Amino acid sequence: MHVVVVGCGRVGSGLAATLVSQGHTVSVIDRKPQAFRRLPEDFSGETFVGVGFDRERLIAAGIERAGALAAVTNGDNSNILVARTAREFFGVERVVARIYDQRRAAIYERLGISTVATVGWAIERVLRRIQPESEGVEWIDPSAKVCLVERLVPAGWAGRQLVGIEGDGVARVVALTRLGVAQIVSPALLAQEGDVVWVAVAGDRIDEFDRRLASVPAAQGGHH
Repeated sequence: MHVVVVGCGRVGSGLAATLVSQGHTVSVIDRKPQAFRRLPEDFSGETFVGVGFDRERLIAAGIERAGALAAVTNGDNSNILVARTAREFFGVERVVARIYDQRRAAIYERLGISTVATVGWAIERVLRRIQPESEGVEWIDPSAKVCLVERLVPAGWAGRQLVGIEGDGVARVVALTRLGVAQIVSPALLAQEGDVVWVAVAGDRIDEFDRRLASVPAAQGGHH
């Protein structure tokens, strides 16, 4: 696959080098010629000086045959402009934009442009390590109808079937991590204290799911 990478900072250069090592062809665009010094000496891709939303630069970089484009400059506006140009004008199927403003990232996800909200993602990951009980959303589909969340299973659910936390049409437990090892959840699998579950949840029912998870059924009440 041919990939166009716009932005040759630490992310762009690392991404380009990885893609080449995987056998893809890569073109890198950056407005600063010195940025290409970050690329490995044996980098076999092409480099182009210019702005990534310049259609002539994109055409020179092979956008018309590209299977994917990554806009990873240090500016949200530039990344979105590049991404929209690639998607709407050149019809590139796989387009990803690096976005620092998490609120804007959600908006562009709904427009069908995959985003990586760098700062928000980093904050989220740090918080999840120092506050494992904190709530968070790991992934949202472009229509915002389905979310993937990671949750620590309350101790009160120990010994109960994990499917009991799903509710009718609210959520589906898809995997769990137990003692550092991940596994797919089967209907008969019982929860253990310390389990971390990955759950697909309806986008507008996350609060409802969290309340269900927190309200452990009484011991004599059986499973939900």
